[in-house]
Amino acid sequence: MAAKAIGKVSELDGEAPESTDFANYFCTYAYIYHQKDMLEDHKRTGAYYQAVLSNKRQLQGKVVLDVGTGSGILAIFAAKAGAKKVYAVEATNMAKHAQNLVDHNKMSHVIEVIQGTIESIQLPEKVDIIISEWMGYFLLRESMLDSVLVARDRFLLPGGALYPSHAAIYMAPIRSNLANQRTGEFQGSMEGWADFLQEMQHYYQVNLECLSDAYRTEQKDYYLHTSQWTDTHPQQMLGPAAPFIKYDLHNVTLEELKAPLRSEFVLHMTDGGPVDALCGFFDVWFRGSVENPVDNEIRLSTGPDPTGATHWGQQTFPLHPPIDCAPGDRLRVLLEVSRRLDNQRLLHVKAAITVEGNSIYAEQSKTPRTFRWNIE
Repeated sequence: MAAKAIGKVSELDGEAPESTDFANYFCTYAYIYHQKDMLEDHKRTGAYYQAVLSNKRQLQGKVVLDVGTGSGILAIFAAKAGAKKVYAVEATNMAKHAQNLVDHNKMSHVIEVIQGTIESIQLPEKVDIIISEWMGYFLLRESMLDSVLVARDRFLLPGGALYPSHAAIYMAPIRSNLANQRTGEFQGSMEGWADFLQEMQHYYQVNLECLSDAYRTEQKDYYLHTSQWTDTHPQQMLGPAAPFIKYDLHNVTLEELKAPLRSEFVLHMTDGGPVDALCGFFDVWFRGSVENPVDNEIRLSTGPDPTGATHWGQQTFPLHPPIDCAPGDRLRVLLEVSRRLDNQRLLHVKAAITVEGNSIYAEQSKTPRTFRWNIE
């Protein structure tokens, strides 16, 4: 084999991410501290470990592609499970740390670390399995699943398997003080703005009042129309969670994924309101493919858990004002999730919610209440 070019991790290296996308997204993953944060999430790392090491029969002698390998840990798991070759692709300079880790663990005879975006690299062969930890907040934030589907369409053999293979996103009605807290913070911000206007007038004789409407809109978007990371306790739930989208990652297309997601679903209230917020989270499953199913199915859940949240936590969408309802009522939700126009890796969520049932609140719910949030 020819010697590697200086600075290259592999002769198969591809292109670096586009500079704006790197600044907005990839750069964070180039730091070891961020990899550490993910690795020490043992619900996450443990699920991948079990999915791979408890299904050695499916990986024995197979060719594996790890999309977004980061530290290289999933590639190492695959090698430990008996894969004959693992291509570990990483867009950032974390690839060099991954190469160091692979060498240190004496796995360079199996694992080839490749630096470059998955869209730009070439592999010398097709693969049997693609493994990736691509999930973002609310599953779809970061849009890394796009790259996994590109890898699937370019490199996966017919009948090959994705790890994970299936996913679902849920919503649940919850009680939460977040809405009141964020409303108070918004009001405090506007009071601070009023003081600021007076100071500018007093010290510099400049009137900034013409900026007040724009500032209010900006602060309202931040405090009242942005979802929040939370560690929600199951006792906060006012009814069971409902899935509003399910994915078989072997079949979903890139075009379907990029299109706005629209769904109608019903949340059944077991406790009375008010419903202060909706709580969103996701699960993924490691089932293998139809042609190569796993022996031991593993589920990774990010839902409310009394033992504490994964690093994904949950996304809480505050309702201003809360929605009143009674036990036995239903919330009919029309939901739309779309990519932000200014940054495709961030999301915009809209909901129209109607109370149904036999209570006075259902009788009063003649028209849907509408809400919107950004997932930053």
